Amino acid sequence: MSTGPGAPSAPAPIPTTPTSRKSSMFSSLKIRNYRLFFIGQVVSNTGTWMQRIAQDWLVLSLTGSSAAVGITTALQFLPMLLLGLYGGVLVDRLPKRPTLLVTQASMAVTGLALAFLTLSGDVRVWHVYVAALAVGLATVVDNPARQSFVSEMVGPKQLQNAVSLNSANFQSARLVGPAVAGVLITGVGTGWAFLFNGLSFVAPIAGLLLMRARELHVVERAPRGKGQLREGLRYVAGRPELIWPIVLVGFIGTFGFNFPVWLSAYADDVFHAGAGGYSLFNTLIAAGSLCGALLAARRGTARLRILTAAAMAFGTLEIVAALAPSYWLFALLMVPIGIFGLTVNVTANTAVQMATDPAMRGRVMALFMMVFMGGTPLGAPVVGWITDTYGPRVGFALGGIVSVAAAATIGLVLVRVGGLRLSVGWHRGHPRVRFVPRDRERLATAA
Repeated sequence: MSTGPGAPSAPAPIPTTPTSRKSSMFSSLKIRNYRLFFIGQVVSNTGTWMQRIAQDWLVLSLTGSSAAVGITTALQFLPMLLLGLYGGVLVDRLPKRPTLLVTQASMAVTGLALAFLTLSGDVRVWHVYVAALAVGLATVVDNPARQSFVSEMVGPKQLQNAVSLNSANFQSARLVGPAVAGVLITGVGTGWAFLFNGLSFVAPIAGLLLMRARELHVVERAPRGKGQLREGLRYVAGRPELIWPIVLVGFIGTFGFNFPVWLSAYADDVFHAGAGGYSLFNTLIAAGSLCGALLAARRGTARLRILTAAAMAFGTLEIVAALAPSYWLFALLMVPIGIFGLTVNVTANTAVQMATDPAMRGRVMALFMMVFMGGTPLGAPVVGWITDTYGPRVGFALGGIVSVAAAATIGLVLVRVGGLRLSVGWHRGHPRVRFVPRDRERLATAA
């Protein structure tokens, strides 16, 4: 870890991010403040997933266009692309808990407004576009604030566990949310899903208000000053252990995570399964993602070799799923896609946070979220157009191909930066392929 924001840094080998190996899978939940945060997020994340499913299906119902679904997704993530770094600067300056109270309340209002329009029968597609953009603007500050606030609640020793449990939380809600949304959409309409989401923000707001400030790990906030945005960019650019994982998740987020576009098209056009099929696909991805998050919570390290291997597997599985001939085979492939997609996200998130100076964490995590989520406005309309023009199979396969190519290229870059070489040999009667430091080879030769 750097000694400070301005400290020079030489290229480092592919890092291992140490955390406590003795921690249980749920060790960070022993901390009261994090437990309150976690419970609030369970409720709110369920509502968020219900709104996502309802929003995509409403747009498809109003327009009949996968490109329109892509535009909705793009509008939700466009503010992160344009303003994400400025959000990180604000987060480094502001106290995290009051900031989160404001952002959570603003997203609640947006959900309630969309519920009113839909239940009254006056909703138009441009209303959904405006609501998606409003959520995106709140996310500019909310995402880096939530990411960096985790370390203030649990401290560095429990950070890997807490980040993994956050992802497990999100994916658990992803299991429940789409299923409930599917029932509500087919039974009483999309408006009730929006209403539940708006009301669900009561839980995280209450959790934030009940926290004990004296038990937080105080992090010195960055003072106001000129050049803080450029300082954050220079900080990341000078550290290979930060820049390359961020570049990789940028490619994966832009081209590999356009599931609203692909899965709605597969459910509607390929398998003719309707809203129930779309909900099932999302639920199965969530089941795999939950498994991936719990496995990550058990790991004591966040290695970049795990990151690149998971990204390769993720892209390969997307290509295989794109060619799947049957409904159930396609559906079952969503589980391993969820496992490896979540592994990419958690491993990159933890490695970047642990390698970052606390005073810079807001800006660095804003950049991380900007390229991971903010790339979607660039990728979603393109992927939506390709899906409409050439079919869902071509669109899905393209996302997988880009993900594989990015993982292979950046994996090779990390090997070179880390001074590694490929070692092929035998260990206890079994073949073993691994990367080892080149210095080890030279030392063995000299001996």
